[in-house]
Amino acid sequence: MPSAPDTVPDIAAPGLDRAQCYPALLARDARFDGHWFVGVTSTGIYCRPVCRVRTPRQENCRFFASAAQAEAARFRPCLKCRPEMAPAAPLRWSVMDASRTLARQAAALLEAGESESVEDLARRLGISDRHLRRIFAAEHGVSPLQYLQTRRLLLAKQLLADSALPITEVAAAAGFRSLRRFNAAFVEQYRLQPSALRRGAPPVATACGEPALRLAYRPPYAVEALLEFLAARAIPGIETVDLAQRTISRSLRIRHGGRVHAGRLVVRFDTAQPVLLLSPCAAVWGTAASLIPLVRRWLDLDAEPAAIDARLGDLAEATPGLRLAGCTDRFELAVRAVLGQQVTVAAARTLGARLVQRFGTPLDAGQAAPGVDRLFPLPETIAQAPVEAIAELGIIRRRAEALIALARAWPQLRYAGEAGGQGEFEAAHAELVALPGIGPWTAGYMLMRGWSWPDAFPPGDVVLKKMLAARAAEEAPADPEQWQPYRSYAVLQLWRRAAAAPKN
Repeated sequence: MPSAPDTVPDIAAPGLDRAQCYPALLARDARFDGHWFVGVTSTGIYCRPVCRVRTPRQENCRFFASAAQAEAARFRPCLKCRPEMAPAAPLRWSVMDASRTLARQAAALLEAGESESVEDLARRLGISDRHLRRIFAAEHGVSPLQYLQTRRLLLAKQLLADSALPITEVAAAAGFRSLRRFNAAFVEQYRLQPSALRRGAPPVATACGEPALRLAYRPPYAVEALLEFLAARAIPGIETVDLAQRTISRSLRIRHGGRVHAGRLVVRFDTAQPVLLLSPCAAVWGTAASLIPLVRRWLDLDAEPAAIDARLGDLAEATPGLRLAGCTDRFELAVRAVLGQQVTVAAARTLGARLVQRFGTPLDAGQAAPGVDRLFPLPETIAQAPVEAIAELGIIRRRAEALIALARAWPQLRYAGEAGGQGEFEAAHAELVALPGIGPWTAGYMLMRGWSWPDAFPPGDVVLKKMLAARAAEEAPADPEQWQPYRSYAVLQLWRRAAAAPKN
């Protein structure tokens, strides 16, 4: 076995204390999974708090706020608990300041392969490289280049373990420009040849037969509730949901490395452990660095159900672990929100299906599957469409005009980009309601799901008003403010209760 690091700095985020973390490690408490990692000085390995191997002695433990910090201290990832699978620490959007926003945006650009140097990254963000290094280190505990190297190596490790991709393709997908550089970095950091990870069990396959990447989440997770929510809204040709198999299959476009890639993916919730199996088609395997965070946000894999349910109190008792379903395409979600105005979910789904059949793009034959054979229309396609061509689908003219206005404004909208802090939320909301045909409810719904905003409460919602009135009549807490900063989850709980209530 390779030796442990000679010197091990005790890197830790503020408030990350060995005496506080060690009891959670002893209990293998899943609530802390992804919030910190433990490095073991006697082995030189770092693990997730849920690792099932024998717990090390407390004096041999060093706790780190991120995998990047652990690797900067020369620990290598555990092959048992696989730190690359861990859920991320969720963002606290409502208290996030401008520096944190920039640091998170910088990390997202690095992961998506949109910047290869600190100088280029700083230029894209409109700040100096010195300022970028300072705010990045304050947020992530390492330099941008250390962060990027860790993300690349962990992604490569995951692809080596979970896919059958040739090592050359693994290196390229992880962002390495040459196989030689990849091999050198892997051996230097992990003291292990990449091919050594290929000697174990064959990759797990999903229902589609493709290899699957394993993505962990914190239990509990109300899988059936999430699948039911998505199944009711699934547009034929774009998405299918199989409740019995616990799978979702859908088409998507994803931007990675300066290009847009199109294809299909299948996800399946494992029944034996808190893991999602992600299986992309061949056309999008190479986008794994961008695809994994997209899927994690879409299915809310990084949520903290214990904290959320504790805040919601009795409201979460019927469905603990309810997740906020996001989206894979903000424009698609925005169009669905407009189509859903003042009609039932089923009617909005029908209108969406017509729009997709008329303006969507067929998937390539090798990517399509039963029920998933088209891509959602692009903003520029809808922007150029005559009002009459949309209205003849059964969409009222005023709504058709709203879709065209939304599509034409799309490139400049804040909502089209990544979420920022509370100020960005308010600015994006104001931009959306300024568009014709988009009111406060529609804008709030777009941000709640499109930006995965945890603290939205769409105003004027008839169902929510009725449910709050019923709670007040029962002398139950009925003020939405009490559920901050998780009002979006309260909305989903109230909608679900309303749907399950007996109809008069």
